[in-house]
Amino acid sequence: MNTETKRFIAYHEKDDIFTLKLNYKSDSGVDIDLAIRQINGKQKVKSKIPTFYNSEDLYYPVQLSLEQSSSELTAVYKSTICNGQSLVDLTGGFGVDCNFMSTQFKKVSYVERQEELCDLARHNFKALGKSHITIFHSETEAFLEKIEHADWIYIDPARRSAGGNKVVMLSDCEPDVSRLYPHLLDKATRVMIKLSPMMDITAAVRDLPNTSEIHILSVENECKEVLLILDQQVQGNIKVSTINFGKNKEQQEFKYNLDDETNAEVSFASKVDKYLYEPNAAIMKSGAFKLIGNRFGLRKLHINTHLYTSNELFPEFPGRVFEVTQQWGNSKKELHDLGNKTPKANITTRNYPMPVDELRKKLKIKDGGDVYLFACTLNDDQKSIIECAKVNNILF
Repeated sequence: MNTETKRFIAYHEKDDIFTLKLNYKSDSGVDIDLAIRQINGKQKVKSKIPTFYNSEDLYYPVQLSLEQSSSELTAVYKSTICNGQSLVDLTGGFGVDCNFMSTQFKKVSYVERQEELCDLARHNFKALGKSHITIFHSETEAFLEKIEHADWIYIDPARRSAGGNKVVMLSDCEPDVSRLYPHLLDKATRVMIKLSPMMDITAAVRDLPNTSEIHILSVENECKEVLLILDQQVQGNIKVSTINFGKNKEQQEFKYNLDDETNAEVSFASKVDKYLYEPNAAIMKSGAFKLIGNRFGLRKLHINTHLYTSNELFPEFPGRVFEVTQQWGNSKKELHDLGNKTPKANITTRNYPMPVDELRKKLKIKDGGDVYLFACTLNDDQKSIIECAKVNNILF
């Protein structure tokens, strides 16, 4: 990278890359394609991977590799659940996970089939001071044949088809870990697999019978990752950890054993009490719909309405907590009165025969404000809209 290109990047770091490309004059001495990639990369990682952003000497890959990479928040979390002498990252990519997980190991192998990403990783790991990470340009299966043993293997299979569409079945990912997992466990004591937040966890566990732990990660109430830990020696019940990272890096945790949810009893509400509870996205993804109510002594509004109620306030509840201000029926008159009374509101539908956009249009209510409306089905199968105000002591 020449001096003119470096200067161009520093000066235009916050500018729109499309405008820069359009206005570029070819005689300026700037490698515009490299500059645009660097500017785009720095803009993408500024909040997502601040450690990378603050390192001036890093090079950035193409857009897709950036989009598919983990955030620093979730990568650091991975580093807290694994450690040992040796780690093999079989799908290195941009190297975010490998970089942060490497802090827990003495010897790390980064494996990637795209040569350009290997070149970037070799440069970037040196810039980040990670001299104990060795780069290997290889296909996953070919590298597995070469290694003898590792304490941990990490794999993040590609979740896009040849046509670029997202896939949700484990067998459609590349590589297919449902076929490869016995070989992975032959080569490592434990294996960590990163899955799409859209993945069916029950189906994944069925396809990977050596699963010992499930970790579900959300950031500001948006589910980002599902991690499965496979163990050579599976013992007893599968442990589930749900984590929701809040705006100030605080986190909500909800942990349980998988069989506990299966065996839990659920209490249903005959009416809506003073407070309404909505579990965070990680818990919703986990499917712990009975256990979350049991732990806090809450009553569920309906078997398929994953909202809970109580007259008691539990500020430590892992999700959003609301104080109920009014309850509306589903008649034309009540919907008309609600729309007239409420010019602006945040609307959520749960087990309700109308999507949010359609309901908002029918009520003629704008989005936003301090009013929260939950349109849902109650235990007597009646449709209702619950008007609430948010309790402030929550993370998102």
